[in-house]
Amino acid sequence: MIKNYFKIAFRGFRKHKLFTLINIVGLSIGISAALVIYLIVHFDFTFDKFHKDSDRIYRVTTDYSFAGEVGHNSGVTMALPAAARTEATGIDIVAPFYIYGETTVLIPNGTAADNKIKKQEGVIFTDEQYFNLINYKWISGSAKTSLKAPNQVVLTSTQAKIYFPKLNYEDMIGKQVIYDDSVKTTVSGIVEPLKERTDFAYHDFISYISGSTDSYLKNNFELSQWGNTNSASQLFIKLSPKASAAQVEKQLNVMLKKHDPPKPENKGNTQGFHLQPLESIHFDQVYGGMDGVRTANKTTLYGLLIIAAFLLILGCINFINLTTAQASQRAKEIGIRKTMGSTRGQLIMQFLSETFLITLFAVIVSVALAPVILKLFSSFIPEGVKVNYLQQPDLFIFLFILVAVVSVLSGFYPALMLSGYKPAQVLKNQVQSGGSKSRSAWLRKSLTVTQFVIAQFFIMATILVSKQIYYALHKDLGFKKDAIVNISTPFKQINTNKQQVFMNKLSAIPQIEMISVGGAPPSSGNTNSTMVTYNDGKKEVKTDLQQKFADENYLKVYQIKLLAGRNLKSTDTVGGGGVVINNTYAKILGFRSPDDAIGKVLDYNEKKREIIGVTADFYQKSLHSAIKPLAILIPVKNKWNNRTFHIALKAQTAGGDEWKKAIAGVEKAWKAIYPEDDFEYNFYDENIAKFYTAEQNTSKLLTWATGLSIFISCLGLLGLAIYTTTQRTKEIGVRKVLGASVAQIVTLLSTELIWLIVLAFVLVTPLAYWAMHKWMENFADRTTISWWIFALSGSGMLLAALVTLSFQTVKAAVANPVRSLRSE
Repeated sequence: MIKNYFKIAFRGFRKHKLFTLINIVGLSIGISAALVIYLIVHFDFTFDKFHKDSDRIYRVTTDYSFAGEVGHNSGVTMALPAAARTEATGIDIVAPFYIYGETTVLIPNGTAADNKIKKQEGVIFTDEQYFNLINYKWISGSAKTSLKAPNQVVLTSTQAKIYFPKLNYEDMIGKQVIYDDSVKTTVSGIVEPLKERTDFAYHDFISYISGSTDSYLKNNFELSQWGNTNSASQLFIKLSPKASAAQVEKQLNVMLKKHDPPKPENKGNTQGFHLQPLESIHFDQVYGGMDGVRTANKTTLYGLLIIAAFLLILGCINFINLTTAQASQRAKEIGIRKTMGSTRGQLIMQFLSETFLITLFAVIVSVALAPVILKLFSSFIPEGVKVNYLQQPDLFIFLFILVAVVSVLSGFYPALMLSGYKPAQVLKNQVQSGGSKSRSAWLRKSLTVTQFVIAQFFIMATILVSKQIYYALHKDLGFKKDAIVNISTPFKQINTNKQQVFMNKLSAIPQIEMISVGGAPPSSGNTNSTMVTYNDGKKEVKTDLQQKFADENYLKVYQIKLLAGRNLKSTDTVGGGGVVINNTYAKILGFRSPDDAIGKVLDYNEKKREIIGVTADFYQKSLHSAIKPLAILIPVKNKWNNRTFHIALKAQTAGGDEWKKAIAGVEKAWKAIYPEDDFEYNFYDENIAKFYTAEQNTSKLLTWATGLSIFISCLGLLGLAIYTTTQRTKEIGVRKVLGASVAQIVTLLSTELIWLIVLAFVLVTPLAYWAMHKWMENFADRTTISWWIFALSGSGMLLAALVTLSFQTVKAAVANPVRSLRSE
């Protein structure tokens, strides 16, 4: 019986080759998208699912509020772990670790040619509790002893082989590893790296106690400090089986108030700890994920699932439309089979088997396309996402479910409808041919409208996202961003005179117009702020004030407009010195005019600073964030905020290579001053563009989704046009004989389908406007949702539909009517 079903199915495929091809192409596009999106979503949703009792593991984070400004930090004060171990109840494991950051690793070989590895990340300071929380397999050493003493280090086997490629693991124990030419450690243990997907991507584990004993590290390890919070200081805890997160969180906040009681002058400011579940860290957009590991966005993942569902639905709609449109052509076959004794159930199985085969063919095509699609979108697909059918058995389960769902979704209604024909009516030619009065025709119209609602929604969304990206990249941000190069000098060289020597060499390069040395550029991902008070004798204004550290050339390099007062001078560091503020801060202080702020004094970290200038507002971050109150100042003592060179290049002639020569000159100067450090530079406008990487990736994805949805919809439209013209062949011939023109025939054949597209436009416009408005709320400064977005989408879809229809309608309209009238 089953063999017979498939034999009849293949016979039908050969008879209707074009319709079969349209169905396979439409479904394969949807299934390919679903397969790739499944790989992405499954990849992100399986992070850190392997830990024992993972539902009891939490990260402790910090929330604070200063003068109405709310902030979040993934770290904690370094005094908290020790206090939590002795004063808190309901906690089984307290596992602190401190993230070292990028470092240089030196492996002494006893010769001048020591092995030096630069830019190493994944190095942390921790203790045995970390290995009780995260279950590693030990190759050598143990969690109980390997991190007990100062200056011990445990390595993963992968990292150990990088440091000691010629030694076996036993011989690595006792070998020396030096970090930043200062922290000398001895290998005390080797563990296997975690094989599962995890955000704990660390491979060098230095004993936590080293931070309080090593002279180089003591300044960073403030183990008794409750007042400072650093994102590098991480704390994970594992609750007791019967403990609740709310109770433990309350205990930690009571401890904070006990050890660091609120001060009267900080009334209204708050600080507290929050317990974040382990499972949410990979998706966290508030505190940030683990250091150096990308975070996923659940909204984006759900959006991908919606796109996959839409593309699948479009393919299924094509199948339903074309199958029901051909119903009359199979009516006689159904009538004869019923007369010969076929039951309705057998007919339903016949039609479902045909759907299953088409879906199976589409899946085979999709399986072949998936690696190609992953490579095509590799720029914004997570690095670990790959397709390996032999090593990913879950893919077969997913594909099996997908085949079953799509087969039922596409084939059930057509099978139910076709199998319901009554033999007597069929054999008397009393079955309607899918005309406008039949239920199947109304279903086809509804599904066609749904197709074009989805396609036009994608078009409108793509246009708006592109418009917002263009707006963000071309908006006047309040400063110059073109032809500026940023270079940061090494931390360890900051207190030497090498910066001045480097500056002198750069000044001699003819292609460089001006140089400024300071902190972060005007708009950056870094934030530095402090509480500042202004008192005019009548009222006191306390504000969380953002800071930019700069020299006298900073405003000139970035062409930041000065509204009042003067620029910074090198003497402004004396006795607190002067400070330049932005216009937003001047307004917050209550000044009607920028000139009114000049000469006023700020209580700036217990020092008095005079306002010497007011600049026009400029964006300190991307357009996602509003402009904050800001001060620009020369640092008094802290030279760590004075290590970035801001280099303005002279204008480049058309087709010239002046900038290339300038970069070559800067690199030559760098290698002469900092020979041990790699030369790295960034064009500032490229850094600004990186603020919108997520939006640019979304735009690319929407562009592809839009193209595919239009393609699938037009395929279905072409199939319906072919069917319509075939059904009306004799009518077209009669009309031509009676004098109808080609234009009139084309209009007749296209009008109904065109009206369906117009109806889809009317329905989708309010829905798209609402969705766009919600997405635009992510931007503090945004473009307008212009009327032409909708007009362009509607007209573009209409044009695509007319072009698609014209392939068949024009062909039918110009056909010889003699042949048409002979068709029967």
